[in-house]
Amino acid sequence: MANLDQIVQDLSALTILEAADLKKRLEEAWGVTAASAAPMMMAAAAGGGAAAAAPAEEVEEQTEFNVIMTDVGPKKINVIKTVRALTNLGLKEAKDLVESASPTVLEGVNKDAAADAKAKLEADGAKVEIK
Repeated sequence: MANLDQIVQDLSALTILEAADLKKRLEEAWGVTAASAAPMMMAAAAGGGAAAAAPAEEVEEQTEFNVIMTDVGPKKINVIKTVRALTNLGLKEAKDLVESASPTVLEGVNKDAAADAKAKLEADGAKVEIK
């Protein structure tokens, strides 16, 4: 069994950059993500008291996006056709969606799908936001 007191001392002496490198190596070795490794890193940093600095919080990258149409533009029929292709809605449902105020065309899609939908809708003259 490892000497836990020595491990705590060693971890408390790490700089922020060394702690981040350790986190990456542990993620690779144990097959865990930052979310599941963060509590362990925080506990290790807290063990050193005031002398140890907590690791910087990582900003999670957004993985789900909503495609929102802000303006239909001059080619409404083309936009309706594109919305039908993107959403698999019927003609009436796609028309109603396009005519609603600030319609959300797609919800919870990945970044590539959102960018693709935005490009297609903008090619038809619509103005689109990705949130």
